[in-house]
Amino acid sequence: MQIINTKSAPEAVGPYSQAVLAGNILFVSGQIPLNPQTQTLISGDIKEQTKQCLENVQAIVLEAGGDIEKIVKCCIFLQNMNDFAAVNEVYASFFGSHKPARVCVEVSKLPKSAAVEIDAIAAI
Repeated sequence: MQIINTKSAPEAVGPYSQAVLAGNILFVSGQIPLNPQTQTLISGDIKEQTKQCLENVQAIVLEAGGDIEKIVKCCIFLQNMNDFAAVNEVYASFFGSHKPARVCVEVSKLPKSAAVEIDAIAAI
């Protein structure tokens, strides 16, 4: 087992790792729309926030030696399911023809009152 950490993604906001590589399976912790340089939530609409979450996930996967094509599953947590269509638009654009398995659920609250959080599993 190997702990994955990169300065290209936000530091963990709790007692956990950005990701853990177990064999060739990478488990990426949930990423909220934090700017990696400032560790603060970005301003912007749900599309911009979703893009930041995905960029944070991508930075961690890259650090582990993979790329977005290696992502096999994502879980998306939304504070408001009315954002589903906008999140889907950004998600589809980010992954292109690659379509990982996915879960999307509405939750009552996310860390730092973020509107969206995304985690991932990748085969490295």
